[in-house]
Amino acid sequence: MVTKFRRYWQIADVLFKYGFGIAVQRLFPGVIRFRLCRTCPVDSAANEYRRMRMALEELGPTYVKFGQIISTRQDMLPPGLIEELRYLQDNTNPLPFETIRGVLQEVCPQYEEYFSEIEEIPIASASISQVHRARLKDGTWVAVKIQRPGIEDIIETDILILESLARRAERNFPEWRVYNPRGIIRDFAAQIRKELDFIRDGKNADLLRAHMRDIDGVKVPKIYWEYSSRRLLVMEFIEGVRIDNIEAIRAFGLNPRKIAETGFFAYMKQIFEDGFFHGDPHPGNLLVTQDGEIAFLDFGIIGIIRPERRFWFTQLLNSMVLQDAGMMMKSLEGLSVKIPEASREALRDEIYIALTEAEGISIGQFSFAKMAGSFTAILREYRIHVPGNLMLMLKVIIMVLDVGLALDPGFRFKDEAEQYMARFKKRDSFIEQIKSRAGGSLLETMDGLLDMPRNINQMLKQLGTGIIKIDIVDTDIRRLQVSLDRTSNKVLIGLVVSSMVIGSSFILMKSDLQLPDLVYYLALFSYIVAIAIGFYAIYRVLVTGEDEENR
Repeated sequence: MVTKFRRYWQIADVLFKYGFGIAVQRLFPGVIRFRLCRTCPVDSAANEYRRMRMALEELGPTYVKFGQIISTRQDMLPPGLIEELRYLQDNTNPLPFETIRGVLQEVCPQYEEYFSEIEEIPIASASISQVHRARLKDGTWVAVKIQRPGIEDIIETDILILESLARRAERNFPEWRVYNPRGIIRDFAAQIRKELDFIRDGKNADLLRAHMRDIDGVKVPKIYWEYSSRRLLVMEFIEGVRIDNIEAIRAFGLNPRKIAETGFFAYMKQIFEDGFFHGDPHPGNLLVTQDGEIAFLDFGIIGIIRPERRFWFTQLLNSMVLQDAGMMMKSLEGLSVKIPEASREALRDEIYIALTEAEGISIGQFSFAKMAGSFTAILREYRIHVPGNLMLMLKVIIMVLDVGLALDPGFRFKDEAEQYMARFKKRDSFIEQIKSRAGGSLLETMDGLLDMPRNINQMLKQLGTGIIKIDIVDTDIRRLQVSLDRTSNKVLIGLVVSSMVIGSSFILMKSDLQLPDLVYYLALFSYIVAIAIGFYAIYRVLVTGEDEENR
């Protein structure tokens, strides 16, 4: 069990080591321990970002995952940091099989009855799990994904610490509040907890395989549910090479250009037709088999786009192909992105420039990543926040295009996207999206009309019972308050003056009262002052009252 206090000190030590002691001091006033990193230069922003990435790697699996997930937020983080975070590798030294065997015995006590053999040397090792090849009793080769022991306790402890750090960051670094640190940590915690559940991982694989069943050249491994559980996932073993191993692909007698086209088409279908896409397409998660199939692996990160938003994601892609800034802005608004009215025209101009700069240029010279980088830089400049699945989609397309470029240097985003959009618009799926959107708008309008009598009846009932609540929003509410204050002051002065006149008149008229001369003179003085104030008030109302109303 990792204690929170001990973990705090470990994090502080690593941050000091990589030159972030000032941030630690502001987050934790009074901390004086420090360590210097002699191998980490601090003389440039690029080196600073590199040290951030190295610190995340040293802090362990939770922070590596955190870096990988926030690397999708190109609308918030600087390009240099995003580029550096892309180098985060979720690879760790494998644990001895005897340690893993303990987990296997705990989650699957009858494993010896299911497997005839399990290879002790893993074929892959990550921060949360490692994968071993095994053979079932019927001779079928499978991949066994086993969760590392104690990893859940470590991650839960780190999540608590990250939540505390986010609160401290918002309090001690007010300029960071615009990035919503606590919201980022909340989303990250939800994502990494999903990755700890291998049942969800397996369900994602099943759904992706169902969506890809009609696509030639794409393979998703089968899940063996009878042997799987929350911490153990048994899936079909797929023999192949990494998709970026061009020499091995050519040795299979395959055309890398064809592989690139298949992969691009598969991801376009996942994103824009299915709304359910593989969210981590780095080369280690994409294999090419000897039959020329692309095999998808690791289904922990999945992007989901609701049906009613799929139309706007499609329009967003179309706006990039057609270089239509107006369509892009409309698509963003359709995705509930708030665009300030005062910045609309300037934003449209900058988006148009970013789109036209990519015209006719090969991806090898000016990549889609740079175009997307210009777009996200504009969003950062105008502090426009966009949905997380939109940024994940951009990241996925960038990674897919990088793989496409590695397979074929002549691979061009615009050409491939135009071909896809031309085929997609002819399909029933696109027409169904339009029909669904039109039908949804019509039903929403009809629903509003049908609800109108009930809403009116409810309003009348509230009026009758006297419990209706009215919210007034007025830009001149402060002026109204000032006017009321002035009026109340004038009424108060009028009452005081009236009292002075009445009291003084009573004393002056009662000459039979034996009062001291001082009282008589004070009453006379008050009477004269009250008359003077009264004449002055009449003058202000009749002569200058109109001018005050206009002010």
